[in-house]
Amino acid sequence: MSKLNSTLNKRKIFDILYQVFAITLGLFVILPIIYAALISFMPANQILRRPPTFIPKKWILDNYKLAINTTTLGRFMWNSLILAGISSVVRVITAAMAAFAFSFYKFKGRNLIFMLFMGTIMIPGDIVLVTNYQTVARMGLINTYMGMMIVFLCSAANIFMMRQYFLTFSLTIKEAATVDGCSNLRFFLQILLPLSTPVMTTIFISAFIGTWNTYLWPMLVTNDNRMRTVQVGVTMLNFPDGVVYGPVMAASILVLLPTVLIFLFFQRKIVSGIMGGAVKG
Repeated sequence: MSKLNSTLNKRKIFDILYQVFAITLGLFVILPIIYAALISFMPANQILRRPPTFIPKKWILDNYKLAINTTTLGRFMWNSLILAGISSVVRVITAAMAAFAFSFYKFKGRNLIFMLFMGTIMIPGDIVLVTNYQTVARMGLINTYMGMMIVFLCSAANIFMMRQYFLTFSLTIKEAATVDGCSNLRFFLQILLPLSTPVMTTIFISAFIGTWNTYLWPMLVTNDNRMRTVQVGVTMLNFPDGVVYGPVMAASILVLLPTVLIFLFFQRKIVSGIMGGAVKG
C-alpha cells in the first residue's frame, strides 16, 4: 500500500510540475501579444518611455482610429476574408474527394500516387515560388482573387489527414450501401461527409488561419492596393515621422483578433479532428 501511495504521489508531483511548465511556456508565448495589445491603447509618449511602461496610464482608442483611417483596413480585411474563406472551403472539398478515392477505391498505382502526394510535403514552398508566379502571370491572374487563392486550393497534408480519418470506417459500410443501391456520389455526400464533420472542421479552420496569416504570396501577385490582403496592408502604415508603434500595434491586434476568436470557438473540434485523423495509419 505504501509503495502504491508513493507511486501516486510521484505521479501527482509530476503532473503538477508538467502543468507549471506548460503554463509558464504558454505565458512566454502569449506575453508579446499581450504587450502589443497594451501598447495599442497607450499614448505615443508612453510607448518609448524609459523605464518602459507596461500598463497604460491613460487608455485611448486614437491608435485604432488612426490605423483604420491611415489605410483602407476594412478593404484589406475583406480581401483576406475572401481569400481565406473560399480557398479553405475548396481545400476541404479537394481533400475529401482525393481521400475518398485513396480510401475506398482500388486502382492500379494507388499507393504510388499517394506516395507522390506525400512527397510534395517535403518540398519547401520557397523553391516553387518563382515557378508559381510565372504560371500565374501567364494565366493573367495577377491582381485577382484567383491568383492569390490558386496555390492554397489543395494540400497534401490535408489529404493525408482526411484519408486517415476515412480509413477508420469499415469497408462493409461502403459495401452495404452499394448493395442497397446507393451510388458512390450519394454515399460520399450523404453518409461519409456527415460522419466526417470533426476532421472537416479541423481542416477548414487550420486552412483559414494559415491562409489569413499568409504574407509573401499575396504580396507578390498583387500590385494594386485594392487587392492587398490585411497582412500586406499592415506594412503600409507609413507616417512622416517614421514608425508610430501605437497604430501599428492596433492594426496588428485587429488583424489577429478574427483568427484568435475562431481558434478559441472551435478549439475542441480541432483537437477531436486531429485525434480522429490519427487513429489509423
